[in-house]
Order: sequence, then structure tokens, then C-alpha cells
Amino acid sequence: MDHPGADGARRIGPYALLGRQSTFGGSEVFAARSDEGLLVTVTVVGPELAADPGFRDRFRAAVEAARTLSGAFLVPVVDADTDAPVPWLATRFTAGLPLRQAVDRHGPLSEPALRVLADGLARALAALHAAGTVHGEVNPDSVLLTMDGPRITALGMVGATGSPAPSPTDDMFDLGSTVLFAASGGEPDTDALPVSLRDVIGGCLYPEPSDRPTAEQLAAYLRHQNLPALKGSWLPPAVTADMAAATAAVGSESAGGGGRGPLPPQPEIAAGAGVSRRKLIIALAGGVAVLGGTAAALAFSGDSSPAPESQAGGPGSTARPASPSGGRSTAAPSASPSSTDGPEPVVLAGPDAVKAWSEAGKHAPTCLEASDKVVMVVTDTATSFLDAATGKSVFHPMNTTNEFRMSSYKYPTAYADGVFYLLCDTPSQSGVLAAFDAAGGKAKWATNLAASDPGGAKLVSMYPSNYVAVAGNTVYVCGQVRQLDGKFSAKSPTTGYIRAFNAATGKKLWQVKGTDINNVLVPPSGSHLLATSAVPGKKPGRVQMIDAGRKGARGWKVSVPHASFYFTTGWPLTCYAAGLFLFAGGNGNTLFAVDAATGSEKWHQRFDAKNGDQVQIGTPFSSQDGATVYVPVGSDLAALATADGTIQWVAVLDGASDTGTANVFNASLALGGKNAQCSADTVFATDSAKTLWAIDAATGRARWRYRDPGQPDVGFMWTVGGDHVFIASHLTMTAIAAHGR
Repeated sequence: MDHPGADGARRIGPYALLGRQSTFGGSEVFAARSDEGLLVTVTVVGPELAADPGFRDRFRAAVEAARTLSGAFLVPVVDADTDAPVPWLATRFTAGLPLRQAVDRHGPLSEPALRVLADGLARALAALHAAGTVHGEVNPDSVLLTMDGPRITALGMVGATGSPAPSPTDDMFDLGSTVLFAASGGEPDTDALPVSLRDVIGGCLYPEPSDRPTAEQLAAYLRHQNLPALKGSWLPPAVTADMAAATAAVGSESAGGGGRGPLPPQPEIAAGAGVSRRKLIIALAGGVAVLGGTAAALAFSGDSSPAPESQAGGPGSTARPASPSGGRSTAAPSASPSSTDGPEPVVLAGPDAVKAWSEAGKHAPTCLEASDKVVMVVTDTATSFLDAATGKSVFHPMNTTNEFRMSSYKYPTAYADGVFYLLCDTPSQSGVLAAFDAAGGKAKWATNLAASDPGGAKLVSMYPSNYVAVAGNTVYVCGQVRQLDGKFSAKSPTTGYIRAFNAATGKKLWQVKGTDINNVLVPPSGSHLLATSAVPGKKPGRVQMIDAGRKGARGWKVSVPHASFYFTTGWPLTCYAAGLFLFAGGNGNTLFAVDAATGSEKWHQRFDAKNGDQVQIGTPFSSQDGATVYVPVGSDLAALATADGTIQWVAVLDGASDTGTANVFNASLALGGKNAQCSADTVFATDSAKTLWAIDAATGRARWRYRDPGQPDVGFMWTVGGDHVFIASHLTMTAIAAHGR
């Protein structure tokens, strides 16, 4: 058979060709219909490749592997002829638009759409790589945008370009360059990537393949972010209109017996029209996209404990692990929640919760904060106050808007000593820190945070806020300094800041900033804060004490190799309890406790995954009295004695798996933020099945469970006040007593 396409050939194998969709690597992609009416997409191998002696074997092996694959973001193979004079491959027809066409016609995708795109591609490649195969042709032409998310097409075409056999790390580079194309619309420009994706997608573009994250690691990271729900269309109306038109055209051709005439000519896309991997590396190697921070840390490597900066060999040395204080490691035993050395895990099971009350509002909450008497509910249009006992409004709503929104890394509310604190906007101002009296709902004071650093005649940096916290008579606002020169350089670590305000008046007391305070923990009392830093590449991160009593002066510091994943800007991924700071060290599977005043290590506890995989612990949190520390470990929640790190109990949360990257933070739906909280004798935690558990703090056994299918995949919204937990779901607020009655 003649090669179809430009010469008007109308059939390939048992399929009538309806129209060319795209070309890549010398091959062509067509919409087609079987004699039984089945719509498929047929990829026809170019004649030069078909004549390659080694191509047939590669193509045959790739097709056989592709037949076994399935996944939500993969388009399955339904037919193929690898021995035909013109080899071809048929996949299930999926209504959509190639990414290249969408971007060429309508411009770059929005940030929410880019996040959905990255998540879908990561999950598709994770399925491929888990099956022992690679794609090799992930690019804007092989990625299809559909109403339900992106799809990777051209399965089985690995090696079809005749290039050297690709590897999973090549797929990851291609994923990064594809998302970068969708963000910039053309030549690589990492400034076009939103800040939320800049580091993690940049990690896929590292010139050194071993530095790139795996698809599974990237998917796990994105899964724990505040991904937008696919409600309606995640794409611009113009793109969905094109999708509908293209689908209708194919349907019309199919219904009308398409294939009876010559195929209409389609705009040709030159083979390899995308930016090549080598060109992209060269273009980005000048410091534009050789990014550090989160993406670098996703490529988990090396088992090492924190080491002091004065240790011989320097930070990140491969010498025998030492304690953070510089001495020998303490003798605290390594332990696993699943090992015979520790307590027997308690598989949570309990009755369904009894609601104390449930009230519907007019607007969906974006964040919550509660005392024992009042619940502050923040929406996009106002801040309201509910009676904690009845759910009824008790004060007149405040005229605020909320651009901050609660997420894995941001928490714009706090409560202490009868006062609510809120990061918000008002009709006349943006970036406001406000204080509200919990007894009467009146505003005590409001401070504008929109100040910027002057740089000669123009502003050069701004201070977006990530969260607010209170300690004693001081309110702290922490965030990231953002440059206004439009440039982003991976050569410089992220710069964070701390601003301190008088809790009674809102007057600014002091401010510090620097690359060493990328992420800040504010304990509920005392003057010692804990700052963490993340640096590019494989250099170690660092934790250090910030002395609030000396207006932000730096105190002791400890290097933490391979731990920058835990130091992402935003809500602190560290914990304070009974005079100790706690943080993850080693390669993420060890919890270290150090003296808050001196930095000397008190104990450390290592955790192992049940199935032998490496486990990554989540954000630790403390009981109200500080005597116990709780930490998500894979699919478990472990309780440790603050005094010596002894494991008290381990609760197995329902709905969480025990394999692969499920060992990463699966005890909680949120990577950071208030993913678990405590009342006086009850621990509250969410699992990956959208269930909130109330756990007896003394035994680790469940008091009750509350399942809410309406919650998003990431970001179960709830808070604790007094002896109740308050839950927001769409427009409804619900209260449940800690003891379930």
C-alpha cells in the first residue's frame, strides 16, 4: 500500500482515514473509522523509518508493551500491524485537541490548566515506567487535551524516530519541556512558568539526567498540592470550542462514509518541530531553568543524617552520620511502625460521627479558624463569625475579600488570646493583616502589608504573604520576597522574610529577610523561631534559630543534606514541642529533635516502610501540652514521646496504600498546613480517602470517623476549636464534638 497522506490514499489496514491530525518524527497521525464504525486514531510510520533495518524490532517490542498498558491519562492501543510495508498503530479515538494546536491558536495555558497538564502527564508516565517501558515521544504533538484532562497518545511509538533508545529520565525531560511549551507558547522561557510550578518543572529540565525527579515522585508531589478540580472545563472556552468543532467534523466524516474522497490537506508540522532536548538544555543552562528547591529534592537520594556546618568534610559530607549538634548520634533506636520492635499498629475503625450541627451558607469558605466559642469563616466576599455551639451567625460580617486561600503551603488565619488574625484584602486595600475581637467581632486594627523595597526610582521587590502566626504579644507574617525585575535565576536560592507586629496595636516591630529563612516555624510561645532554607542542586539545606528577642538575629544553625523538599516556602514543615524543634532529616525518613535554644540533638527516630520501600515522613505536630509529637509516616500516624522519641502508638489510617510513593505523606491529604490538630485529649487527622478521624490521644484508637466525598482530592478543610472540630464542604459548615456526642 502506498504511504497515505499527501497522495490522497484513503485506507490503512482495516481503517478508513478521515483526516490528518498531526505529524511527528516523520510519522503521521490520522482520525480513522473501522468498517464496524469504531473511531480510532491511526499513527502511520514514515517510509524512511520503515526502511530502517532495526526499526521493526523496536517498534514490535514497543507495541507489545503498549498493549498491556492502561491508565486514566493514557490512550490505549487497540490494533497494529508492525510487519506491514507501511507499519501502523491504532489507538482508541479520544475527542480532543493536540496541545500544539491549542497553544498555537490560542496562546499559553493558564496556571490552573498547567497544573492539571503537569499532573496528568506525570501520572501517565508513572504508569508507563512502572510497567517497564518508556514513551520516548512526549511532546506538544503527542499530548491531547480533552475535557477530562490531558492524554498521552502515540503509545507504542517508542523508538519510532530512529533515535537512540530513550530512558525514563528522557521522558521526564520531555514532560518538562512540554509543560514549558504550554506555559510560554514557543521558545523556552521559564519566566512564563507560574511560581507554583517553576521549581518542580525546572527539576525535570536538569542537564544531568540523574538529577531529574521520577514520574512517580513528580506525581506524588503534585498530588499533595492544591490542584484545581476538573469541574466543567479546565480549558479556555476557545480551546473547548475548537475541540467540539474537530470532534463534530470527525463525526460528520464518519457518519457520511468518510474516506471516499482524498484527504483534505492539513498544515504540516516539520518533523521535530518542538525544541530538541539538546537545544533546550543549552538554552536553559545559563541559569534560567537549572532550578533547585523542591524539584531537586524530589530526586530523593543518599541516606545521611543532619550534620553541623563545622563538621569535617563540610555540609553534605558522606562521612559517618553525625548528630545535628556535631557530636555522636544519640543511641535512640531506629524503629519502624510496622516492625516487631515497636507497638502493634492499630487499624482505625470506628462509628460514623454524630453531627453537633450543620448550617449552609451563601458562599464557599476559603479558610477557617476557631476558638472554643466562635468560628471565623472566610469566603471570597466576606468574613463571618458563627456561634461554635449552634452554627448561627453571632456578629455582623466583615467586608473583606480573600486572595490568600488556605492550601498546602498557605494558611492566612490564626487565633490567640481572644483575637482572630487574618491576611485579607478589603475593597480599598490589598494585602492587609487584620485583628478581630473574638468576643464582639469588631476589628481591633488593620495593617497594610503591601510595602515594597524601593530601588532608586522604582520598586524592585514585593512581599507576598504565606501565613500568619502568633507567639505571646507578637504577630508574625512570613512569606517569600518576589523580585519585580521579571527575571528568575536558579543560581540564587529563594529569599524569605519574617515581619513582626505588636499584637495589641498592629505596629510593625522589625523585619528580616534572607535565603536562610525560606520557611519559618513560629512556636506558640517563647522567642526562638526556626527557619529552614533550601538551596539549588544537591547542596544541603539548613535549619537555624531566629532570635525574636533580638529582632530576628540569627542563632545556631545545622546543615540538613537532601532535605530541601521539606523546606518549601510557606506553612512550616517543622514542629515545636516542649522546648524542642523537630524536623525531618536523613533522606526524609528520620525525625530529629533538637534543643530550641542551643540546637543540640536530644534524640532521633528513623522510620522504615512496611514493604521495604523508602518512607517519607510528613509534617510533625504537637499535642496541646507538648508531651507528644504526632507524625504521618506512609499510611500511618505515629505518636512519639517528646522527651525521648519513644513510639507510643501507631494508627493505620483507612484509604491509604502501603506501596510506592503512597509512602509519602499518605496519612494526610495535605503536605503542609494544618493537616492534623489536637484538642485536649483527641487527635484529628485526615486520610487519602477523604475521611476525618478522631483518635484517642492516649491509645491511638478511633473515637469516630467522618467521611466527606465532597471534599477536594487535596485540601480537606477543617479546624479545631475547644472540644469541637469544624468542617467546611462546599457551602456547608458542620461541627462535631471531639468525643462524638
